[in-house]
Amino acid sequence: MKKIITIILTFATIAVSAQDKPKSQKVKKPKTVKTSSGLEYTITEKGNGKTPQNGDKVKVHYTGKLTNDTVFDSSVGRGQPFEFKLGAGQVIKGWDEAFLLLQVGDKATIKFGPELGYGANANGKIPANSTLVFDVELIDVTEGTRPFDVKGKDTIKTASGLKYIIVKENKSGEKAVAGTIAEFHYTGYLADGKMFDSSVDRGQPLSIKVGQKQLFPGWDEGLALLRNGEKARMIIPSALALGAAGHPPIIPANADLIMDIEMLNVKVLVAPPLYDIKGLEAKTTASGLKYYEVKKSGSPVKAQAGKTVKVHYSGYLADGKMFDSSVERGEPIEFPLGQGRVIPGWDEGIALMSVGDKLRLVIPYNLAYGEQGRPPMIPEKAELTFDVELVDVSDASQHGADDGHNH
Repeated sequence: MKKIITIILTFATIAVSAQDKPKSQKVKKPKTVKTSSGLEYTITEKGNGKTPQNGDKVKVHYTGKLTNDTVFDSSVGRGQPFEFKLGAGQVIKGWDEAFLLLQVGDKATIKFGPELGYGANANGKIPANSTLVFDVELIDVTEGTRPFDVKGKDTIKTASGLKYIIVKENKSGEKAVAGTIAEFHYTGYLADGKMFDSSVDRGQPLSIKVGQKQLFPGWDEGLALLRNGEKARMIIPSALALGAAGHPPIIPANADLIMDIEMLNVKVLVAPPLYDIKGLEAKTTASGLKYYEVKKSGSPVKAQAGKTVKVHYSGYLADGKMFDSSVERGEPIEFPLGQGRVIPGWDEGIALMSVGDKLRLVIPYNLAYGEQGRPPMIPEKAELTFDVELVDVSDASQHGADDGHNH
């Protein structure tokens, strides 16, 4: 009896799978449709599966031809479907447009001119200024990040010109005011709906200190309007985003940006106390670095050039304003000492320390960020003060070219 039940269940599973698989039927009288961009498409076999949206990952088969029927590429010939994310600029414009018009199971012929293909540039077997023809099949769609649904929601405009729409409200949540640490997910879109970046897709939320100008102005302003657990859409005019410069080729000049934000966590910080240097004598090195020995641990483990050091720090401007602190974040930084991976005053000052030591470093601008400073956080010709603690010293580890800190 058990064997019979197992067989019945197996056939039932097969039957369900067969029902779930999108079916397609040949179109008796295929009709060619031309879009406003000049794209032409003809559905030759009609499926009944999911229709993709920008941000979705699609799996397709294709055969690409020139108008004289010369085949220049074919996934069918390789027996290997091609996958890409729609609307992310990973393929030519004609493809990004065409697959939004199809559903899983569809087979179609698409045709478009060089303005939607490779333009005036030759590409392998494709001559310059070519009109391209593709026989395509949409095999599967994996749902990606979706834009927030803002239908029926109020749009609020601030004095600066920023617009925002609260998608999910949480009046009891901690507000992301200046000085708090905000952890959030974001997805950014251009005005035409094209996604240009998403922490959601990467699975890596962003964490910043609010009000420190770590983001462009409209984004910084928008975050400070949200509470923990809230979702909102920010519509940021170019003047409050990346302006006339943009960020080619991803973000064009003078582009308004749309940011969908989900606030995951807001942490209220307690500022670390300044080191007490009363009664301590300042020492000055030949380079002009000034330092106070706040605590001498007596440890035999000393910082040396070539070793990897782990350091806690809080940095202050001459007016006493703190601009950065690993102590607030609860995460010391690590870097190889003496390799120019930090400002000269740090390479010199940390080399004076043993594990457990605490120093106050007063670093003249020529040993910090020089005449230009590091706007907007650090002005030009800025003398910097750092309260530092050497946490650990170890043999040099592998640091990539982009791992360096620049304190």
